[in-house]
Amino acid sequence: MNLSEYTSHDAIGLAQRVADREVTPTELAELARAAIVAVNPEINAVIEHWPAAESGGYAEHGAGPLAGVPFLIKDLALAMKGKRLELGSRLASGVVASADSWLMSRFRAAGLVTIGRTTTPEMAFSTTTESTLQGATRNPWQVALSAGGSSGGAAAAVAAGIVPLAHATDAAGSIRVPAACNGLFGLKPTRGRSSNGPDLDEVFAGFGVQLGVSRSVRDSAALLDAIQGRAIGEPYATAAPAHSFLSEVGREPGTLKIGMMIDPWNADRTDPAIAAAAISTAKLLEDLGHTVREVRPPLGVSWDAFVQMNATIWTATLVGWIEGLAAATGRPIDGTTLEAATLACYRYGKEEKASAFAAALAMRNTVTRAVGHWFEDFDVLLTPTLAHMPPAIGEYGKDSESMSGLEWTQRVFQHAPFTPPFNVAGVPAMSVPLESHPQTGLPIGMQFAAQFAREDTLLRLAGQLERSRPWAGRHPALWAGDRR
Repeated sequence: MNLSEYTSHDAIGLAQRVADREVTPTELAELARAAIVAVNPEINAVIEHWPAAESGGYAEHGAGPLAGVPFLIKDLALAMKGKRLELGSRLASGVVASADSWLMSRFRAAGLVTIGRTTTPEMAFSTTTESTLQGATRNPWQVALSAGGSSGGAAAAVAAGIVPLAHATDAAGSIRVPAACNGLFGLKPTRGRSSNGPDLDEVFAGFGVQLGVSRSVRDSAALLDAIQGRAIGEPYATAAPAHSFLSEVGREPGTLKIGMMIDPWNADRTDPAIAAAAISTAKLLEDLGHTVREVRPPLGVSWDAFVQMNATIWTATLVGWIEGLAAATGRPIDGTTLEAATLACYRYGKEEKASAFAAALAMRNTVTRAVGHWFEDFDVLLTPTLAHMPPAIGEYGKDSESMSGLEWTQRVFQHAPFTPPFNVAGVPAMSVPLESHPQTGLPIGMQFAAQFAREDTLLRLAGQLERSRPWAGRHPALWAGDRR
C-alpha cells in the first residue's frame, strides 16, 4: 500500500483491510508517519509522533470497525501514559501523563493505534490554533488561513490525509469549528455520553465533551460506539442507545421538521456566501422530503448575558488548571509561561465571586430549558457552523495583549456564535461539509442540532446527506495522497 491508496480509505475501510490481512496496523502506522513527514511541515498539525510499537495494546489482526487504524490525540483533556500532555502551554511544557485517562483506555480497546499528538491553542480557549508553544496550525486548503480551533491540529491532520480520524474536544464548538474550516464531519456528542475522567470532572460545568473529527460519517459513528458509556463516579451519565451509532448511518431519517436560522444570536450578519450555502442546504433537505422553515429560537437570555455566563464558568475553571500546573512544575504564573489572553482570563477568573459562579450556573439552566423547548417545535435545527470564513493566520489574536478576560471571551464567541448554545444545553450537534465557497472553493460547514441524546437522528440525517451530496472526493490543496 502506498500513500495514495492509504489516503483513499476512511478508517473503517482501513480496518477492513487489516481484518482481511491485506495490511498490518504497523504498516498503516508507518504510512501515517510518512504522511506526517510529507505534509506536516507546511501545516504544523502534529507536534509529536512515535512508532506504532509505542502505542501499545493493539493486535496485528484485531476485530472491530476501527481496529488497526492510525490515530492522533489532541494535546488536551486526554492522557496517554508516558506521553506529554502540555495543553498547548509553556506552563505545562514537558509534563508527562502518569496513567491513561478513561477515554484513552477506550481508544486502546477499540484497537486504534495512537501514533502522535496534535496541536491546540493554549488551554483550548480559542477557536483558532496558534499557540506560542506550538506555533500556528495552518489550513491545508489554503495555508495562509487558520485551521480553526481548538481542535485545529486534529482537523488539519485529517483533512490533509495524515490519518482518517483524530481525537478532538468541544466545549464551545472546538470539534465543529475546525471541521467546518477543513471540510470534515464533526459530531459533538450529548453531555454524559462518555467520560472526561478520572482527573477531569465536568469540564467547564458540563460544556466540554470529547469525540473526534473524520472524513466520513460512519467513522465518527464508530468512534462514538467505541467510547460511549460511563466511568465510576460520573457526574453525568446518558443512557446507551438502543442500536449502535454505526448502524444508524445507513438508516433513513424519515421526514424531519427542520428549523433554519441563518444569522446568529449575537446580531452579526452571516457572510452572503455562507448564507447562500445555508439556503442551498435547505433546498437539498426539501428535495429529500424534509420540511424546512426559518426560525429564530430564543436563548432565554441576552447574548451579552450568555457570553458573560460562559466567561465566568470558563475563567474560573482555568484558575484551577493553571494553579495546579504551576504547583506541579514550579513555574510562575506570568507572561513567561502564559499568553496574554490566557493570563487575562486567569486574572478575571481569580476576581470572580462564588456568587457570580452560582448565578452563571442558574443561567446555564435557563438556556438549557430554552433549547430543550426548541425541539418541541422541530426535530432538527440547521444553522451555518460559522458566520464567516476562516481568518488569516495572525488576525484572530490581534490586540489580545490589551484585552480583559471578558473581552477575550467575547472575541472567541464572536468568531463562533452558532456553536456554544449546544454545549451549554448539552445536546448533540454536528458540522457537515456540504457546501463550498463559490469563489475560493474553501469548504463551508452546515451545523445541525437535535434534542438531548438524539445522536441517532443526526447520524441518520448525516448519512442521507453524505449519500446525496458526497464530499469524499474533495481534497485540499495540501493532500498527503499526492505525495510520493
